[in-house]
Amino acid sequence: MKKHLLAIAVTGLLAGTVMAQTNDTLAKIKSSGTITLGVRESSGALAYTLGDGKYVGFHTEMAERVARDLQKQLGLSALNVKYQPVTSQNRIPLVTNGTVDLECGSTTNDTNRQKDVDFAMTTYMEEVRIAVKANSGINGIKDLNGKSVATTTGTTSVQILRKNERAQGIDFKEVMGKDHADSFLLLESGRADAFVMDGSILAGNISKSKSPNDFKIVGEVLSVEPIACMVRKNDTAFLKAVDTSIQRQVADGSLEKLYDKWFMQPIPPANQKVGLPLSDATKNAWKNPNNKPKEAFNK
Repeated sequence: MKKHLLAIAVTGLLAGTVMAQTNDTLAKIKSSGTITLGVRESSGALAYTLGDGKYVGFHTEMAERVARDLQKQLGLSALNVKYQPVTSQNRIPLVTNGTVDLECGSTTNDTNRQKDVDFAMTTYMEEVRIAVKANSGINGIKDLNGKSVATTTGTTSVQILRKNERAQGIDFKEVMGKDHADSFLLLESGRADAFVMDGSILAGNISKSKSPNDFKIVGEVLSVEPIACMVRKNDTAFLKAVDTSIQRQVADGSLEKLYDKWFMQPIPPANQKVGLPLSDATKNAWKNPNNKPKEAFNK
């Protein structure tokens, strides 16, 4: 009987430890010697894959630097970095259930998502735009009336499309891609007349396409969106450690150099430049660290 009670007690203690570590990411990383980064496969220069398990991009490399700073903070002689590909649909569940410790891709910080996860400081200010074929004759959202418009399932661009549809009094057909590469393929193959998404994602996919000159980004800015890394809700120590690393990268100038590397220099696999200069909005977000949701910028 005593052995049975002892077994129950030990099991309960272990379960409690696991639960505690799920809510204490630093403890989880220290005990396992591993951090799992949530990475994207086709989020433009922010985050994408070269295949064969190789993930690159501005936010991916920034996250790797965060991991190195965490390794120093925790006094670990080595830290194993695992890469978990995520999509627009599953990125939040994979953070909340403990599969992913830190997701740095192309996630917009908004009030709805803040109910489920916490966001680090804004590291990229995004402008939602329209990509079309250069010979399409489409120059703005009013020209989308009667057209097919692609966007990616699980992204905020869906709501932006519907809001503009109502405001502009136009009618278009939505065509949903399962990820950003799929959405761009809808445009490339002619199954959609336009692709509405974050400007960096549009520019990144155009630069990697077979014929970049066949596409252009047109029209007005549809929305300004703060892009940031996600962590589990109410894990204040981990969130602080992530923010401290990012602020260190801003202060020593390495984050700006990283931006230049991924947005202004030729990048693999096609060695094409994305060509999006660092915006004043992003510079301001770095200078004045905050995790404001998009609603604060689009009143």
